[in-house]
Amino acid sequence: MTDLKQLVDDTYAEGFRSIYGEVLVTARDRKWLQHCVNAATGHASSTIMCDCEAGVSRWIDEDQAAAGGTPDGRVGAVLQFHVPRFLKNRRKQLEKVMLARISQNVLTCPTARCFNQLDTEDYFKLGRKVALFGDRHQFRDVRYDQKGWVIPILGGEFFLSRRFGFRDGVMGGNLWFFGADTDTALDAAERAANAAEETPDSVTTFPGGVAGSGSKAGSSYDFLIAATYAEYCPTLKDKLGDKSKVPDGVNSIMEIIINGRDLNALQNATRNAIHAAAETPGLIKISAGNYGGRLGKTFVHLHELLD
Repeated sequence: MTDLKQLVDDTYAEGFRSIYGEVLVTARDRKWLQHCVNAATGHASSTIMCDCEAGVSRWIDEDQAAAGGTPDGRVGAVLQFHVPRFLKNRRKQLEKVMLARISQNVLTCPTARCFNQLDTEDYFKLGRKVALFGDRHQFRDVRYDQKGWVIPILGGEFFLSRRFGFRDGVMGGNLWFFGADTDTALDAAERAANAAEETPDSVTTFPGGVAGSGSKAGSSYDFLIAATYAEYCPTLKDKLGDKSKVPDGVNSIMEIIINGRDLNALQNATRNAIHAAAETPGLIKISAGNYGGRLGKTFVHLHELLD
């Protein structure tokens, strides 16, 4: 049995506030649902150079769908789209993100439909905007007990909700996995990412849920806002000498990033990720990235999750 307090650093992951939208997409079968999800959440791993951070909060299989898990009784996936709250134009940015991804990646996917998941006082009238694609042949209707727009398309009809809500969320929860080699670090990160993805109300955003190129805020180039975290690059240990923060025996560090509904969702996902990764053979350490509170004020203290 692994002693978690020996394996896990007594530190915290530094998250920050976001606003996010949440939608349910459904399709005829899992193949077309997967295509839709891949497209709608593509190029959305990091706000460093992406328009948002997006991922799957929950998959709904055939049995769950048939039992009422989706409005139309088909397989589905719940997607979250996050943008940082510190953006001055955050609301316009989130609306732009959701409009683009629903219209270009969900509408275009054969058999797909799109439903709002957040019933909030404030909302975007995205249904009406996407429906303009119907070239005046679009119409409002109630289907699957949902108010929405119907757009005639070559494949039949596309249905989506009239309104899409949004609310405050959190971004930037993270864990680092230190291994003697790439396989060990990646194995631990995969286990952790899978556990985080299975936790309600949370998403991971990088390819397969794992980032192999963890970054720090700032750069020696004044036109970049982030760069490789040199002090934690194993291949730079000899070059950096005392400035290196890579422990002896560590030759690879993998990271997962977690976004979610709120701090509680981040804490639950982080806790589940730690327990899932802890038994990875050869894993040397689990830690997290923070910047002393300069990036955000949403702290996930790792040892508090172990008590």
